[in-house]
This record gives sequence, structure tokens and C-alpha cells, in this order.
Amino acid sequence: MHELSICQGLIGQVERIALQHNARAVDKIVVHIGPLSGVEIPLLHQAYSLARAGTRAENAALVTEPQPIRVVCETCGAETTAKMNRLLCGICGEYRTRLVSGDEMILASVELNVDTSEMIQDVV
Repeated sequence: MHELSICQGLIGQVERIALQHNARAVDKIVVHIGPLSGVEIPLLHQAYSLARAGTRAENAALVTEPQPIRVVCETCGAETTAKMNRLLCGICGEYRTRLVSGDEMILASVELNVDTSEMIQDVV
């Protein structure tokens, strides 16, 4: 299950962000996942519960937001959505298209739990 190694990398990235911002915990992680990414969302959620154990993200919710497949037509120049295994232009129906999105997994946001009393002391 390669989703476990993906989650371990994701948790590593989130831990670095939390450390940079002196967060005591992570409350929520949002990732954008395209259908052509090769990531199985249910398996990702299963692997996430293992990968987060003992980290600042131990109690963090993982929110996965599916992203559309988008292509640019090399004939008419239009950017349109496409279907899996049918990367056709939505305007002219041309098959010569270039994939713009749909194959990604992106860390979109991290909600951190920062001790506000420390922040106030730093300001004073």
C-alpha cells in the first residue's frame, strides 16, 4: 500500500510546518487529490490513522477534496474539464489535449493549534 508512504511524507511536511509556527498540535489537514494521481482516497484515510500516531497531527482531521481533470486543447486553445480515460476538449472534441490538472495530490492547508498565551507574551 503506497498510501502509507504518501501519508508518512505528508505528516513529515505537516510536522515541519507545525514546528516552524511553534504549534503544539495540528487540528486539520486539507489535501487536494486528482483522480489521475494514483491515490486511493479510502486507503489514504486508513494509512493516515497509522502515520499520524505519536505526531502533532495525532488528532487532526484529514479532509480530502477531489479535484477535476482539466485539459488544454492544442487545436482551439480552450481549457475544459475532461473525464477519466477521455481527455477530450470539451469545446471542439479534439483528442490532442494537454493535461493541466487532475494528476496531483497537494497539501492545500493546515490548521494549527497555537498557544495564544505564548503569542501574547511574544508581542508584549
